[in-house]
Amino acid sequence: MSNISRRDFLKTGAAAIAGFTIAPSSILGKSHGHKAPSDKLNIAVVGIGGMGHANINAVKDTENIVALCDVNWDYAKGVFDEFPNAKRYWDYRKMYEEMNKTIDAVIIATADHTHAIITADAMTLGKHVYCQKPLTHSVYESRLLTKLAASTGVATSMGNQGSSWDGTQLVCDWIWNGEIGEVTKVECATDRPIWPQGLNAPEKEDPIPDTLNWDLFTGPAKLNPYNAVYQPWNWRGWWDYGTGALGDMACHILHQPFKALKLGYPTKVEGSSTLLLNACAPQAQHVKMVFPARENMPKLALPEVEVHWYDGGMMPDRPEGFPQGKELMGEGGGLCIFHGTKDTLICGCYGVNPWLLSGRKPNVPQTLRRVKDAMKGGHEQDWIRACKESAGSRVQTKSNFLEAGPFNEMVVMGVLAVRLQRLNKELLWDGPNMRFTNIDPNETIKIIKKDTFEVIDGDPKFKTEWTDPINAQEFAAGLIKHNYREGWKLVDMPR
Repeated sequence: MSNISRRDFLKTGAAAIAGFTIAPSSILGKSHGHKAPSDKLNIAVVGIGGMGHANINAVKDTENIVALCDVNWDYAKGVFDEFPNAKRYWDYRKMYEEMNKTIDAVIIATADHTHAIITADAMTLGKHVYCQKPLTHSVYESRLLTKLAASTGVATSMGNQGSSWDGTQLVCDWIWNGEIGEVTKVECATDRPIWPQGLNAPEKEDPIPDTLNWDLFTGPAKLNPYNAVYQPWNWRGWWDYGTGALGDMACHILHQPFKALKLGYPTKVEGSSTLLLNACAPQAQHVKMVFPARENMPKLALPEVEVHWYDGGMMPDRPEGFPQGKELMGEGGGLCIFHGTKDTLICGCYGVNPWLLSGRKPNVPQTLRRVKDAMKGGHEQDWIRACKESAGSRVQTKSNFLEAGPFNEMVVMGVLAVRLQRLNKELLWDGPNMRFTNIDPNETIKIIKKDTFEVIDGDPKFKTEWTDPINAQEFAAGLIKHNYREGWKLVDMPR
């Protein structure tokens, strides 16, 4: 079969099965003991050594892995060896250029700061995209991917697999049925980070391993001297590359309130934390976001609501009536407490095992589609299913960018609130225009560059180094929309 006929099939041939909730293998011949090559997507993967490998494992038995790209070939070696026929690349841009006509879809599991540019470039080429969480590193990048999802019509999904799990659907069904009444406060927490945070920027420059392309890992961020602390995994705690525990885990824990309460843009945000450094996320954080009233649902009013986030050991208070001896932190290292006027709903990470403080067990109609084996590859396979449906009749994935984009804005807004905490005020947010409205043009901010101490004659002597005063408006604007390094550019925002 020619590439033209195969690609025509992938775009149009599956339209007739758009209503199915799992990959349509029975329709495409698998039930008859045969699966034609034309039934399979040609998938490229960027970032294959960590979560990318897990995503590959979820799709490798049903699709073709044709290209693999990573900046660390030592970390990626096992995957390269597993797929000897897949073309290997250091630079995703070269991969896109050489294999544009071959690739149907791309899985992206790189460091947070490169998600947006790799994803946007794929979407503008007409490729379906699965991108790990957090979807992007900044608010502007999230807005861009949302609009690209609408304008390109490709199938998309963020890698917050809990969005496909039954727990998330139950939380929504219970709340939408009015089981806990109106919700005016939600408290969420995680036991992360499990990687180092709250660190001074490394002063030592290490030799760059031959198997690592540090320039390509850096990508659009500023080029820092290489230090082994950054690679291959601990980049999560460094602002230039990651979003800390909040960006990592909030995509699993805040999605339930975002979806169930139909949250949009917050109007007020405020953050606090342990020692805040300019290079590294703090050890523990608390963020408060206020969302305005939304349009009421048939069985549920949606008034103004506060959403609180805690990590690094910070926790909300135990709700009154919470069982003695029961651990407050939920399963999977996460917690979500919905405080309703009729009852309190509590669940763990990914929305796992929701329960009511009253002890009631609601029996309500199922209003949302379920995804089979969501946490065991079903989330990825649901994206594969969507890729094979036509854009006009596609059943959207559970975390498609039309939803994941606005949701991710909420997540990285929490990061913004923490990084701007030294303004010492509640920040007012204009969501449609992506700007804070109460930062004065002449207002400045200083951030700690380095914090050390030594013990002299038994007494600790502390030394704190601060940045020079920084214009707060300009600093905030740079966090909202990153200034990319020369040679790296995002596609333009669709109108």
